[in-house]
Amino acid sequence: MSPDDHSAEAPRETAEVVYGVAAAPPMANDGQVSSVESAPAINVAATQGDGLGCHSGKAQMRAAAEASDNSGALKQYAADYPLGPHDQPQSMCPAFGSLRVGLRMRRTATILSGSACCVYGLTFTSHFYGARRSVGYVPFNSETLVTGKLFEDIREAVFRLADPERYDAVVITNLCVPTASGVPLKLLPKEINGVRIIGIDVPGFGVPTHAEAKDVLAGAMLKYARTEVELGPVQAPAAGRSDKPTVTLVGEMFPADPVGIGMMLEPLGLAAGPMVPTREWRELYVALDCAAVAAIHPFYTASFREFEAAGRRIVGSAPVGHDGTAAWLDAIGQACGVKREMIAAAQNRFLPMIKGALAKTPINGRITLSGYEGSELLVARLLIESGAEVPYVGTACPRTRWSDPDREWLEAEGVRVQYRASLEQDLAAMAEFEPDLAIGTTPVVQKAKARAIPALYFTNLISARPLFGVAGAGSLAQVVNAALGNKARFERMKEFFEGVGEGYSAGIWESKPADRPEFRDRYRRQIEKQALARKAAEEPV
Repeated sequence: MSPDDHSAEAPRETAEVVYGVAAAPPMANDGQVSSVESAPAINVAATQGDGLGCHSGKAQMRAAAEASDNSGALKQYAADYPLGPHDQPQSMCPAFGSLRVGLRMRRTATILSGSACCVYGLTFTSHFYGARRSVGYVPFNSETLVTGKLFEDIREAVFRLADPERYDAVVITNLCVPTASGVPLKLLPKEINGVRIIGIDVPGFGVPTHAEAKDVLAGAMLKYARTEVELGPVQAPAAGRSDKPTVTLVGEMFPADPVGIGMMLEPLGLAAGPMVPTREWRELYVALDCAAVAAIHPFYTASFREFEAAGRRIVGSAPVGHDGTAAWLDAIGQACGVKREMIAAAQNRFLPMIKGALAKTPINGRITLSGYEGSELLVARLLIESGAEVPYVGTACPRTRWSDPDREWLEAEGVRVQYRASLEQDLAAMAEFEPDLAIGTTPVVQKAKARAIPALYFTNLISARPLFGVAGAGSLAQVVNAALGNKARFERMKEFFEGVGEGYSAGIWESKPADRPEFRDRYRRQIEKQALARKAAEEPV
């Protein structure tokens, strides 16, 4: 449990039940008395092993989850976040994304249920990135996992945290093992003492990337909020409502970008609405009460489904660069019923300023670009309009209809766009195009620098800058041009360290190690044999 203060612990049942009926018997914290005699006996044999652990493998865990009460969630994830043209890309644990969304929201408590090592890694990374809140944890062992006791522990934790003086919502997230084992979060109460209860499954074998896991939680919250709006009046936002129709912005972006977008919307008679994922619950109501939705990041499929259910139109792309801004203002204006002359006035006001800013800060060089944040196509557009040659863009996110405007524009410029890009594809593109600068994930940057190619980490150095409107037009030039100017320095460093051990001889040695390729060949054959056996086991009979 979280170290947060809790109310006095409610009495607990002594009997344990299997998951199929885990929420059916009355519980002490319902103010009712449960029937111990009606509870099924513990499956002692099941407690002798370690259950379905992380080591079981993706295929086995997916099969177990599909056979459990969680099969519906996995089918929805497969539809919302399709894989292909190959398996899911390499990325951090997807639950990091949904965890970050919850931790950024005010008056929101977060609980994780999963293997201790996973919870440790997720909380460590979240705090490394600035989270200042406790993360609740419901531990389990083989016995509580297979007998249904884990669900009771989760239920009790939720009841203890549901304090309306402190929280608007409690988010409980199943990680891989509880999801595969069928822990039924959907059986939790939807509300306790006025506190909303949001249960989600975010398994690594069902949600491809941490970016899409943000959508899992954002979509679940929007669905809950939309139901509240349909049932009657809801709380007004703390900052009040805009006197103009608003455009909800979907996707995390640099703090100055919503302000800049709001300035571009003003001549249209519109205002920038909340940014989804939101920072507090009441903003969800305002987000739903909009004139149109801007799909700044195009992979929020579950969230867009809720907006469409509320009758809102979704507009793809973003006001990036000259061409992107012109098309976006036109699309937003049409979606909101703005008069053609007002759209033209907004374009005439901002497009010359953007064109001038791009001309003042040119970028000259060949750049390959890849990342897993979802804004890679937008950044590529901005680089190209700044004068750069960008032959390849890779994104770990999937292709959606809301990314089509950016894809079509890039392909018309001769760019190869790779959705669900793997590390191998990003590295192959770097080898093929021999860029002057590689922008990408950590392993791409490492590989580039080892080859004396200047490189920038996309997440920290590129996406953490304004991208839209006039402010975005010149924001990348300084850091990109500085990196492009480092080519000679990298060449000198490579020359200086020439001959220093790498690969098997990397490190400090009293004598140079002897290469033993026969060992590598033996283990390579063993790994290939194991991979073939796993593939054969996964194929339908």
